[in-house]
Amino acid sequence: MGFLKPHQITKLSVETGIKKANLPFGTMIILGFLGGAFIAIGYLLDIRVTANLPKDWGTFGTFLGASVFPLGLILIILAGAELLTGNMMAVSMAFFAGKVSFGKLIINWFWITVSNFVGAVFVAYVFGHLAGLTSDGPFLTKTVAIAEGKLLEGFGPTFFSAIGCNWLVGLALWLAYGSEDMSGKILSIWFPIMGFVAIGFQHVVANMFVIPAAIFAGQLNWGDYVRNFIPVFLGNAVGGSMFVSLIYWFAYKYEFSSDS
Repeated sequence: MGFLKPHQITKLSVETGIKKANLPFGTMIILGFLGGAFIAIGYLLDIRVTANLPKDWGTFGTFLGASVFPLGLILIILAGAELLTGNMMAVSMAFFAGKVSFGKLIINWFWITVSNFVGAVFVAYVFGHLAGLTSDGPFLTKTVAIAEGKLLEGFGPTFFSAIGCNWLVGLALWLAYGSEDMSGKILSIWFPIMGFVAIGFQHVVANMFVIPAAIFAGQLNWGDYVRNFIPVFLGNAVGGSMFVSLIYWFAYKYEFSSDS
């Protein structure tokens, strides 16, 4: 099982960020839609697996849901898609290396946010609401409980929770970039993503699915969604760009100057 060393992953992350920032607009939108849909499908799987579990299973039920949630990022990395939280790491790395302008970074983040939202809401409405997978019985109860839980904390705790989330998501991508085979990429993704879900950190694209799913069931409103979106977006941006990209850039930037 081949893998790259951390300084090699740094260089690969810069190259990946450059490619992401320069995708044709149509490709960016299509892959962004898929990214949002894939994360939503992973979350839908989590809900369908855990909604009927006995309450006395406690946190083991949370672990089971967290164990299947990584399907979304596995599909994104292996099948091909664009994810906002991943781009917060990769495109930022290219920006810190001076290979992507701040304007291109913002444009990329904006359009991936929009297209991820469309993909996630599509799954929430078509599969969650129209197909009834989150709108009835214990699945509705679970969906609403999760969505309401995302809204319980104030701005500060939500922001810091989102930092922790994208620290782990960014590291999942970092490890996946460092693996040179498919099975290695799956394992690299699974552990950090399982960890962030089991901990309960907040992920901006995952919330694009679960909160609208509760809205379509008539339990919440779009004002609730916006109130959550702002601190989660900002926290995810800090987690991916500062706690992964900036730290590793400072640690290994000498590799670029020495060309070694």
